[in-house]
Amino acid sequence: MVTVTLPDNSTREFESAITAYDVAESISERLAKQAYGAKIDGVVRDISWPIEQDAAVEIITFKSNEADSLDLVRHSCAHVMAEAICKLFPDTQLVYGPTVENGFYYDIDLDRPLSTEDFEAIEKEMAAIIKEDRPFVRYEMNRDEAMSRLTDEGNRYKIDNAERADGDILSFYVTGQPDNGHFEDLCRGPHVPSTGRIGAYKVMSVAGAYFHGDANEKQLQRVYGTAFTDKKALKKYLNALEEAKKRDHRVVGAQLELFHIDESVGQGLILWKPNGAVLRQELQNFISEELQKQGYHQVFTPHIGRLDLYKTSGHFPYYQDSQYPPLIHSDHLNKMATEGCSCAELSQNMKDGEIDGYLLKPMNCPHHIKIFASEQHSYRDLPIRLAEFGTVYRWEQSGEINGMTRVRGFTQDDAHLFCMENQIAEEISGCLGLVKTIFNILGMEDYRVRVGLRDPESDKYVGDSEKWDKAENACRQAAASLGVPFSEEQGEAAFYGPKIDFVVKDVLGRDWQLGTVQVDYNLPERFDLSYTGEDNKPHRPVMIHRAPFGSMERFVGVLIEHYAGAFPLWLAPEQARILPISEKSNDYAHKIFNRLKEKGLRVTMDLADDKVNAKIKRAHTMKLPYMLVVGPSEAESNSVNVRIRGQKEQVSVTLDDFEAKACQKLASRDFNLTLGEN
Repeated sequence: MVTVTLPDNSTREFESAITAYDVAESISERLAKQAYGAKIDGVVRDISWPIEQDAAVEIITFKSNEADSLDLVRHSCAHVMAEAICKLFPDTQLVYGPTVENGFYYDIDLDRPLSTEDFEAIEKEMAAIIKEDRPFVRYEMNRDEAMSRLTDEGNRYKIDNAERADGDILSFYVTGQPDNGHFEDLCRGPHVPSTGRIGAYKVMSVAGAYFHGDANEKQLQRVYGTAFTDKKALKKYLNALEEAKKRDHRVVGAQLELFHIDESVGQGLILWKPNGAVLRQELQNFISEELQKQGYHQVFTPHIGRLDLYKTSGHFPYYQDSQYPPLIHSDHLNKMATEGCSCAELSQNMKDGEIDGYLLKPMNCPHHIKIFASEQHSYRDLPIRLAEFGTVYRWEQSGEINGMTRVRGFTQDDAHLFCMENQIAEEISGCLGLVKTIFNILGMEDYRVRVGLRDPESDKYVGDSEKWDKAENACRQAAASLGVPFSEEQGEAAFYGPKIDFVVKDVLGRDWQLGTVQVDYNLPERFDLSYTGEDNKPHRPVMIHRAPFGSMERFVGVLIEHYAGAFPLWLAPEQARILPISEKSNDYAHKIFNRLKEKGLRVTMDLADDKVNAKIKRAHTMKLPYMLVVGPSEAESNSVNVRIRGQKEQVSVTLDDFEAKACQKLASRDFNLTLGEN
């Protein structure tokens, strides 16, 4: 007897082993036809998966579980694309093909380079496979037999994949029937029931990739694709991509002269141009105002620190792969070289502490900890809140670098709070309130909260379990107090403590992880921090890490795309441009310029010997909030003819009125640019 528990806690009993499909069919024939797969005891499986003992079962349909349905469709479509490529190019060696956000890819080894011109032929072959509606059939082999077979086939990538797989059994999937000449692939699954369930698909792009990211390996071709359950959803997605291209921060950033990336400076290193610097400074001024209200102290720390500092914090060697190599004094290097020391031995000596050096700081927290530790503190002093716009450096893989949103050097709006245990809830609340204020001011009000907890099965986390429990409970309670949806995700905590992340949805519906708050019992322990308590004895403070923007570079990149470069007045690098219709009005333009500049408005003039329409076109390209067109009549009436971004009509107002209203909107950080008629 097999008892199946359904999501509503009702049960169904079966006399013998059954499949997930049988469970669906026992509920309704329609449900069985709509099923993409099933969750069995929380694990996504094929709909044909055997159930031989009592289990909790959830039938996956698009309506009940869109995310898992799409993942199943896309994983299955990756196999279909791989089969189509192999049919068109028989010399192809397949590597692996996982799903990724919004699609999938398949890495292939093929000497013939693929291009966009090949996509139509690949999609045509995929259409034929999907039309045949072949089933995805799983079969298993014991490891020795499977390895023997893969060795005979001679695909070194599949052999490597099999060697990395866990367990004594390896699984394969046939797109059709085994031993019938149909396409087969080493795969853990799961898949949709048949190829016909792939509703709509598209081959998107091709790029270079290395096997396991190893640059010493042969370069592979990574073919990207996407799939949806129907053509309407695919069309919507492709339209969103087109809109995203128009908003691409790399394109808009260049157009608005915000930033520059130069290969001679280095990948992932941002050069902020004057316009971008204005935008960044306005954001920093804004956050600084809020910090001052909450009693933060501004600090500054160097860009490097001794290796021992990061050994104590645990950043080295925990995150060694994502850090720049340590800076070792030349005397040490010369001595080790003459002794025949290998690079591996040098690395080990650094880990063991036999060699000291310096590290480009990957985090600001150890520096802030040392500022706290530089003085004796009483319980009356706490909480102490230290804030810094501190630049840190991470060694991102070149293939992962993306404009401003994934860089190697970035500035965090970082702060660290040192408090007593009974102050944690209030301090977290203040941090979260600050993040909410920022998002509200910027008009980014569609967000959710993610509480990152430790994975009980992982050994990467440091510190006492009881303190972890306290920190995690504090984060849960704080997240619940916000009144917005929040989720808990195991394995997403930092190695030293749990965290609360803000995931913001932009105007295109894309998720961005931005602000973060982390509770940390461990670094105060590692650095032996203390304060004098009310009992006149030393006590250990709790540390809270907080960064509302996260990275200034990433945040600005997101803002560029969110606004498509049409920034609110207070953030716009150039807020108004004066456009005299002829040289005769240049003197009046200068008068306006001087008045508005004195009031703090960022204003420019276009005095080029062009027609006014050409000047308007240039200003429009820069997405300026206000264009002030002036001629003899405006000079006579002491007025301006205002073209407002996003509005077709021009508004004629007195110069006094424009100055007053623009300054008021600037001071209040108003989104609305409308001035009203005089």
